[in-house]
Amino acid sequence: MSVANNHLVFLLSGLPARPLLSMPCVPVSYSPINFSTTHFHALHLRPFNTKTKLLVMATGVQQVLPSPLTSTSPPPSLFDGTTRLYISYTCPYAQRVWITRNCKGLQDKIQLVPIDLKDRPSWYKEKVYPPNKVPALEHNNEVRGESIDLIKYIDSHFEGPSLFPSGPDEKEFAEELISCTDSFYKTVTSSFKGDVNVTEAGTAFDYIETALSKYDDGPFFLGQFSLVDIAYAPFIERFQPFLVEVKDYDIKMGRPKLAAWIEGINSIEGYKITRSDPKVLVESYKKRFLVL
Repeated sequence: MSVANNHLVFLLSGLPARPLLSMPCVPVSYSPINFSTTHFHALHLRPFNTKTKLLVMATGVQQVLPSPLTSTSPPPSLFDGTTRLYISYTCPYAQRVWITRNCKGLQDKIQLVPIDLKDRPSWYKEKVYPPNKVPALEHNNEVRGESIDLIKYIDSHFEGPSLFPSGPDEKEFAEELISCTDSFYKTVTSSFKGDVNVTEAGTAFDYIETALSKYDDGPFFLGQFSLVDIAYAPFIERFQPFLVEVKDYDIKMGRPKLAAWIEGINSIEGYKITRSDPKVLVESYKKRFLVL
């Protein structure tokens, strides 16, 4: 990878180097990678089965999603040795960690504790996580935050299928893609407001298409499903229906790799259980981006 004019540039074999996003992106490493010689070892996920929207399979145990805790809810027995993942069902950052938990098969190892962000309990800030945000992970008598840090932490500290490549070239490519998720988000959402056209968003999705073209052993960023897909999935889940309804813009048109990625991610059971109603997501984004 290299940087020109403070923008990320993909050096993909056989393709010209062009800026990925219009927003500055600071990748982990800028050293060139010879992608033509890399090989990604397939990641094999455990099979998942779901019977209803509120049920997931984890080592043979079905679990019903708990109701969000509010200002009137008592705290759990904090720091009693139980590993807890504090999330909001509507937060895309928390969704990343929730997906990772599910795809690692850790539903019976990491307890899900949903928080109502509009009526959050005071004890959460006072006793659990002073930044008062989600996600947060209570593990080994410590509480950690930040979604990207947490998906990597869960992948490396818990049992289950690996969701990150071990090869140095693939790992570097994965790190750089993950490091650009914030720039991707800002670039796409910059086209949401008012009468702004979707040129910037289109550019971002064009280069997502380019990134998805690198590996051909599966529909995902690294060929096989990984933390990179988890990092992007909650946002593309929201962008796709919003852009169709508000901008009459289909992100899949002319982008077969992205279309295949969306189909592939929607087949991952550990992700499917975390999805929200598209209509709810669109209305939420309308309130956020279209309010005068």
